[in-house]
Amino acid sequence: MKTPAPETFEGQILALLPSLRRYSRSLTRSDADGEDLLQDCVEKVLARRSQWRGLNLRGWALTIMTNLYRNTRRQSPPSMMVELDSAEDMPSPETTADPLERLRLEDALNSLSEENRAVLMLVIIEGYTYSEVAAALDIPVGTVMSRLSRARQRLGDLMKADNVITLRRPK
Repeated sequence: MKTPAPETFEGQILALLPSLRRYSRSLTRSDADGEDLLQDCVEKVLARRSQWRGLNLRGWALTIMTNLYRNTRRQSPPSMMVELDSAEDMPSPETTADPLERLRLEDALNSLSEENRAVLMLVIIEGYTYSEVAAALDIPVGTVMSRLSRARQRLGDLMKADNVITLRRPK
């Protein structure tokens, strides 16, 4: 299969896939659901190609993904959790970082509201400007700034190591 040229519509969508994948996973909090959302988004973007006005493909795709996610959340009941005992045979990726710190960060991110987490991920991880995020989420720039500020404050509070006991070093 031939890879599309970067200047074509398909080539531009292909270049956006890593960013869209990260955003979909941050919205859904799940790799599998994130992949499903990504696939639905790309399918809708390609199907509605004629509606794109040629200005900001990334913002247009993010808006479609956000709307798809919101629509699925409204239509479906809350997902069922899998018991830990039934998931013991599932493989887990190897990590070189401190797993407890990673879990603390993941818990802190998941404790953020959906709106604050989306803004945080788009601005901090994806590097979008406030105006791009405002356009993609269809909210005012001031709302983007306040949600980002609240998300950063909440993450900072949750990640403080107040509950960590430091051990004395032997003399």
